[in-house]
Amino acid sequence: MLKPEHVQIVTSTFVTVFIAEIGDKTQLTVLMIAAQAGSPLVVFLGAALALITTSLLGVLAGKWLSRHLSPKVLQMLTGVSFMFLAVGLVWDAVS
Repeated sequence: MLKPEHVQIVTSTFVTVFIAEIGDKTQLTVLMIAAQAGSPLVVFLGAALALITTSLLGVLAGKWLSRHLSPKVLQMLTGVSFMFLAVGLVWDAVS
């Protein structure tokens, strides 16, 4: 049985990832592959395995980073990386 604090973590993770993934390029790609392949279950299984694998890599990287860096440093690095992404996206849009 999940502990209450685990339920909260699972719920917040699910909602955050679900909202972030709705309508993104991966979902649109899977939509197109499913439309062309004629085997939606096989496409779903492939996409699900890919998302599970990338999520596992993120969790493992996060676990490793949490052993080597403080939460404050991790937050700062995350913020800086998002700022770089935002600047890159704005740069692409302008040029």
